[in-house]
Amino acid sequence: MASYSDFYYDSHDLRVKLYARDYGGSGMPVICMHGLSRNSADFEVIAPHLAERYRVIAVDQRGRGKSGWDTEPANYTPALYVQDMFKLMGDLGIARAALIGTSMGGIMAMIMGMIAPQAVIGMVINDVGPEIDVKGLERIKSYVGKSPPIRSWADAAARAKQTNDVAFPDYSDADWLAFARRTYHVDAAGIPLSSYDPGISGAFDPDGPVVAPPDMWGIWETLKVIPVLGVRGGLSDLLSEETFGRMMETHPGMRAVTVANRGHAPMLDEPEALSAIDAFLADLAQT
Repeated sequence: MASYSDFYYDSHDLRVKLYARDYGGSGMPVICMHGLSRNSADFEVIAPHLAERYRVIAVDQRGRGKSGWDTEPANYTPALYVQDMFKLMGDLGIARAALIGTSMGGIMAMIMGMIAPQAVIGMVINDVGPEIDVKGLERIKSYVGKSPPIRSWADAAARAKQTNDVAFPDYSDADWLAFARRTYHVDAAGIPLSSYDPGISGAFDPDGPVVAPPDMWGIWETLKVIPVLGVRGGLSDLLSEETFGRMMETHPGMRAVTVANRGHAPMLDEPEALSAIDAFLADLAQT
């Protein structure tokens, strides 16, 4: 597996120190953005693969991974994360980049494309769209910020399987341990701890039902000038087939791939996902 260097930088509002994995490489810049409770380690397979041809950066949003926690939970919102991403691009001297966004990262990519289309070469949107299925949100709410005590890596792997087995029904015990090592870190005593601030769960009302967020079709309409590859897990409970189909109908240039036997969200190391991303980025690099 290719190595990476650590890159620390200030958030756009100077509240926290942020972190990114810099895989190096040359050519078209590619920025990889994770989902709600995940971090840059989600891209530990695809990032080094892409770094053979491109300049690859995988980020930790505030409150995740090695990035600082924000003392104001209200700041855990895509509206601020995208400003952090533009700050990162500025600090690295990147004027334009291709974006790969999983779930929340895909929402960020769409917002970035709306705000600054001139800065976005193209985007891969992984298992999210302008309309989000409540069933998936209910499942995410059921576990985010609510982890039971974890005493060992076996506990962490069991918890990872409990909360995500619907998305990865063919995962082995070794796969779940690898999943846990991406989403937990160890404290001074060697005990695994969740690698995100529980405050990110403020996105959900703890006492009320899950309500679908306002749709983002207006944002989607602005992205017609930007090349898009949409990735959907065939078992996804967050991005419906109907929404995925409408995305293709309303963005004539959109490419699409469905990853069999995956829910929310594909890891992008699946052969069909990797092949589609390779072809899409290769075409972007020629523009």
